[in-house]
Amino acid sequence: MLSSRRLIAGAAVALLLAGAAVAQESQPQTRGLMPIKTAVGRVTAEEAEASREIGAKRVALVVGMGAYTSIAPLRNTEADARAVATMLERLGFTVDLAVDIPLDQMKDTIAAFSRKSETADIAMVYYAGHGVEAAGENYLIPIDIQIDDPAKIPDRAVSLRSVLGSVAHARKLRIVILDSCRNNPFPASPGFTAAAGVAGASAMGGGGLSAPDPSQGMLVVYAAEGGKVALDGEGEHSPFTSAILESLPRPNVEIGLVFRQIRDRVMTLTANRQQPHFYGSLSGAPFFLAGEDARVAAITDKAGQWQALKPDQVEQLASLAEEGNTRAMIGLGYMALSPDSAKFQPAEAFRLFSKAAEAGDAEAMFELGKLHEKGIGTPQNVPEALKLYRKSADLGFADAINDLGFLYYQGAEGLPRDPKQAIALFVKAADLRHPQAMFNVAALIDDGMIPGKTPQDAAAYLYQALRSGVSDVLEQLTSRPTMFKPETRRALQAELQRNQFYAGALDGDLGAGTQRGMRIAFGQAQ
Repeated sequence: MLSSRRLIAGAAVALLLAGAAVAQESQPQTRGLMPIKTAVGRVTAEEAEASREIGAKRVALVVGMGAYTSIAPLRNTEADARAVATMLERLGFTVDLAVDIPLDQMKDTIAAFSRKSETADIAMVYYAGHGVEAAGENYLIPIDIQIDDPAKIPDRAVSLRSVLGSVAHARKLRIVILDSCRNNPFPASPGFTAAAGVAGASAMGGGGLSAPDPSQGMLVVYAAEGGKVALDGEGEHSPFTSAILESLPRPNVEIGLVFRQIRDRVMTLTANRQQPHFYGSLSGAPFFLAGEDARVAAITDKAGQWQALKPDQVEQLASLAEEGNTRAMIGLGYMALSPDSAKFQPAEAFRLFSKAAEAGDAEAMFELGKLHEKGIGTPQNVPEALKLYRKSADLGFADAINDLGFLYYQGAEGLPRDPKQAIALFVKAADLRHPQAMFNVAALIDDGMIPGKTPQDAAAYLYQALRSGVSDVLEQLTSRPTMFKPETRRALQAELQRNQFYAGALDGDLGAGTQRGMRIAFGQAQ
């Protein structure tokens, strides 16, 4: 494995390389920050493991809407939701169950769940109910909706965007499952056209939801392909939910294969009339909702997690890769970087990462770039590495953006040193919630290296870095409580207070009370 490189920001100089170790307390002029370069085959900073105090924490929001008052009711959504909630509880999830709730309560429920999911390893939303597309946006429909004009839908329904946002900050795995791709529920009356989809100035889809645009590392599962309808079925549960109840609890099945099994089961149950569709992508580490997850998750090295899979699980992965699943290719690529000399196949890793990168996967581009940069499985080619990092960064992959910032600061073959561009990239990565970048940008702001940014901005980055679950952030702030200037420390206390994690004085003293608030914000028990 390649060693990580670390970044130090000091009062006199913005950025200095510090090798693989953080600065010691005997060097008060510098501050040891987070790893900037990610080792080949190691967990990415974007998906950094939460501390051991948190463990494998799972949260789920399950919503069932069926008893509509002004549009067609749905027969089995309550039973679907209750069954899914019970199943997830058996899988170790803390479940918030909401059945037949009005708009205001639906919004409050989503907001509360969003806050809860920030310190969870896994966050999942399951929704059964009506959903529509209006003016190019997807909306989930509360039971009390009253609509006489499609232009009013955004004010009287919940946008899918807000639901996706409620799981976006979970630390490892983010999934949204929608059994809502049914026919347009609104009557063919003035202002509505159920089939054609255009009414007045507003466009309304006539066949379910449109395709979503999830963020990196999030999987959105539709009961049917976007723009097509899902079936209620004849039994107690819809075909889609029946398949979920059968497949999700199966032990020792990697989650990527679980969703393929759900797809195949729905097609069987509906005689191929309905095919679930997946949008976005799962994160890079292997996950098992039942059986093997605790054993695999205990390994902090991502390559080690993939390498820990058993032979039958590797076969599952290989079958997905043969279908063109880029995540499976990446997993197999990490496995080919095994530290076991008998299993170390760098050329195979290069081939797999190349294939996934050619298919457009940003993580694969990033990993392939690292192989080029270090000459693993291929002759060293730094210009090609930079090209791949840029492609990955252009797709919004935060690790690539952050590493590009490092290379711009350091300079590389074919890349002149440019500290100003480096800082701009660090800020961009921080705004994408890259934990190390958030911490480092806070330090740069604190040192006055980013014009226009205030101590309040630095504190906001520090708070979000705490919420990301990287234990080094908490350790730095608690073991070195004076590393930031008093103004930034007071602003951090105010940020903790605003989020109800701290009730003490805003005095800049990161003592016992503030440290307790930081631990709670991080997700540790009080």
